Amino acid sequence: MLKKLFGLLAPAASLFVPSVALAEEAVNVSQGEFVANNAWMMVCIGLVFIMHLGFAMLETGLTRAKNTVNILFKNTFTVCIGLLTYYVIGFGLMYPGTFNGFAGFAGWGLNATPEGMTAAYADGGYTYYTDFLFQGMFAATCATIVSGAVAERIQLRSFMLFVTLFVALAYPLAGAWHWGGGFIKQAGFYDFAGSTLVHSVGGWAALVGILFLGPRRGKYGKDGSVAPIPGSNMPLATVGAFLLWLGWFGFNGGSVLSANPEATSLVLVTTCLAAAAGGVGAMFAYNFVSRKPDLSMALNGILAGLVGVTAGADVVTPVEAILIGGVAGALVVGAVIFFDKVRIDDPVGAASVHLVCGVWGTLAVGIFGEGKSLVAQLYGIGVYAVFAVIVSAILFGLIKITLGLRVSEEEELEGLDAGEHNMHAYDMGTGISARRHVPVNEPEAVPAE
Repeated sequence: MLKKLFGLLAPAASLFVPSVALAEEAVNVSQGEFVANNAWMMVCIGLVFIMHLGFAMLETGLTRAKNTVNILFKNTFTVCIGLLTYYVIGFGLMYPGTFNGFAGFAGWGLNATPEGMTAAYADGGYTYYTDFLFQGMFAATCATIVSGAVAERIQLRSFMLFVTLFVALAYPLAGAWHWGGGFIKQAGFYDFAGSTLVHSVGGWAALVGILFLGPRRGKYGKDGSVAPIPGSNMPLATVGAFLLWLGWFGFNGGSVLSANPEATSLVLVTTCLAAAAGGVGAMFAYNFVSRKPDLSMALNGILAGLVGVTAGADVVTPVEAILIGGVAGALVVGAVIFFDKVRIDDPVGAASVHLVCGVWGTLAVGIFGEGKSLVAQLYGIGVYAVFAVIVSAILFGLIKITLGLRVSEEEELEGLDAGEHNMHAYDMGTGISARRHVPVNEPEAVPAE
């Protein structure tokens, strides 16, 4: 009976199990180059994975303590569901091989042929498994951008449903249009590591989510005033920003798709210089707003520089990378202030960093990149903007009608940790220690001399 059942299930199961023969495909590089390329790509996978911890720490630090567990849960869910959906359907949608340029599907799971994957895999740059995992990390990153923008007032189940659908269908379809060899690629558009495909696509989705949800209670007064809502943990936010900076060495460095010494070295230099210039640019720009330096602006300036250079890290010079990063740092300050003035409440500045600076970085390729077309860059930015806004609006709209989007006023005031999770992140009680019955949160008395 069991043998008969297995025989019926075997054809379906084969869709999710890669063929052993794939590991024996002939490669077009030497064995040494193949091993080096694959090892470098696996290191980069680990670095991009670390970025999810960076996002979690940054968002936690820039939001209120009463929502900490909720923030951490959303980030944990996003990377888990992102990898699973990319395995089941996303990889086959994003790299369909020969297709009409708009939509295609190479197959479920990891059973697609090598010809349906990225050029680097087909040419023997690295293994099939490595290809999938590196691209899957990118997919999860795009969805994570939305988390911070809608923080502190979205229902958990609604966020989970949106992220699942967005990362499973919208992101890989958009990716296929450029990285999969689709019509955006054919039009001459260039986006090396995702200033548009990852960051501004995620940024547009974040902006739509903000508009559907509305601002947090108490953020804006009826007279148009803005009430700052400070973050709960600036050291944690700083750790998050620097983890993201570290992870970007894999995000951009891995996008070379090989361990080519010259190419990877250039990309790491331009990436790092743009980040530093972004931080300084934000510090300088905020000086025109206040004489008191703002740490959160400086941290977002670093991220802005990283987002800005991501589209052209391989085609710009170090000096151009500094210019791109510096402008991005200044732009993020202006964008945060602008969004507040028009009552768009973004707790962590996600739209300012990823959307505004993603657009700028993509345009910068057309300005600085040799042989790159500014018209093609504008075309790609426009297409992806329309697509991301429409898809996000449909998803958020349907979820709002069916499940609802926003938590109740009572739950928002109490905090989502209690309302959504029945937990709290920090033990603020006065528990009694077993030793001498001294309250654990109070220092022991020091005997007088």
